[in-house]
Amino acid sequence: MGVMPLIILISLVVAGGFAIAFVVAARGGQYDDTLTPAMRMLFDDEQRQNRPQQAEQSTTEVPSTIHHNLHGRVR
Repeated sequence: MGVMPLIILISLVVAGGFAIAFVVAARGGQYDDTLTPAMRMLFDDEQRQNRPQQAEQSTTEVPSTIHHNLHGRVR
C-alpha cells in the first residue's frame, strides 16, 4: 500500500505537465486556424445560399408535359 501515494503523485505530475504543455501551446498560437480563412475565399457564397431555394422549387414544380390518368399511365 505504500506504492499508491507514489503512483498518485506521479500521475498528478504527468497530468500537470500535460496541462502546462497545453496552455503554452494555446498561448503560442498552436491551435490557431490559419488555413480555413485562406480557403474560404475560394467558395462561392451566393451559390451556397441559392441551393436550398432551388431544391424547394424543383420539388414543388410539376412538369406540364407529363400527365397521369387514373390508372397511373402516362399520356
